[in-house]
Amino acid sequence: MATWIQLVVTGITMGSIYSLIGLGYVTIYRTSRIVNMAQGSFVMMGGYLTYSLFDQAGLPYWPSAILAVISVVVISVAIYVAVLKWMKSFVNVVLATIGFLLLFEGIALVEWGPYGKSVPPFIDAGYLHAGGVAVDSQSLWVIGFMIVIAIGLHLLGTRTRVGKQMTATATDPGAARMCGVRTSGMIILAFAVSAFVGAIGGVALAPMIPITYQSGGLFGLIGMVGAILGGWGSSMGALIGGLAIGIIQSLVTGVLPAGWQTAVAFGVLILILYFRPQGLLGTTMTEGEV
Repeated sequence: MATWIQLVVTGITMGSIYSLIGLGYVTIYRTSRIVNMAQGSFVMMGGYLTYSLFDQAGLPYWPSAILAVISVVVISVAIYVAVLKWMKSFVNVVLATIGFLLLFEGIALVEWGPYGKSVPPFIDAGYLHAGGVAVDSQSLWVIGFMIVIAIGLHLLGTRTRVGKQMTATATDPGAARMCGVRTSGMIILAFAVSAFVGAIGGVALAPMIPITYQSGGLFGLIGMVGAILGGWGSSMGALIGGLAIGIIQSLVTGVLPAGWQTAVAFGVLILILYFRPQGLLGTTMTEGEV
C-alpha cells in the first residue's frame, strides 16, 4: 500500500507541472482562440535560463529564477507581437507555434547540449517521511505553486475587470472593441501570463528532473492532453486533467516497465477524443469557457 501511495504522491507532483502547462494553454485560448504549441518551451526555457544565470553567470539563486521568468515572458510577448499577431488563419498560427517549438529545441541543443541540466532545490530540506511514504520537499513547492497560480488565474478571470475583458476578447472581439476593450492588449497580457505560468513550472521542475532540449515538446504535449482530458478551455478542467494524467502515468510505472508513461498519456488522449471529446467537465474546444 505504501508503494502505491508513493506513486500517487509522485503523480500529483508531475501532474502539478502538467496542470500549469494546461493552464497556460487555456489562458491564451480563452483570450485569443490561439492554440500555442510552443507552451512547453516556456517550461524548458524557464529551467534552462535559471541554470545559466545561476550556474554559469554566478547570480544568486532567486534573482536567477526571477530574471529567467521575466525573460521567458518577454520572449512570449515578442513571439505574438512580431509573428502571430499578423496571421489570420488558425492553421497557420498553429504551424507557426510548432515552428517556434522546434526552433527553441534547436537553440537549446546548441546552447546547452544534449544532456540534462538541473539546479539545487529551493530549500534543501531533504525528504519528509510519513507512514513509509517519502515526499521530496521540492514537490511541496511544485504543488504549492500550482495551487496558488490556479487560484490567482481563477480570481483574475472571475473577479477582475481585466479578466472579463480577456474573456470578452475571445467571445466577440468586434463587440469588445466597440465597448472600449483593447483586444490586442488583452491578447498580449494572455501570452505574458501563460509564459509566466510555464516558466514558473520550469523553475520548480529543474531541481527535481534535469531539463533537456526535448523537455519542452514532451511536457507541452502531455500538458495539452491534460487540458483536453479536463475540458478544453476550462481552467478547472486543465487543473483536474493535468493531475489525473500525472497520477495515471505514475501508477502505470507500478505495473508496466519504464517508458510506457508517455504512451499511456497519448492513449488516454485518443480514448477521450473518441468517447468524450468535450472532456471531463463537458467543455468543447469550439465553445471555450465564458
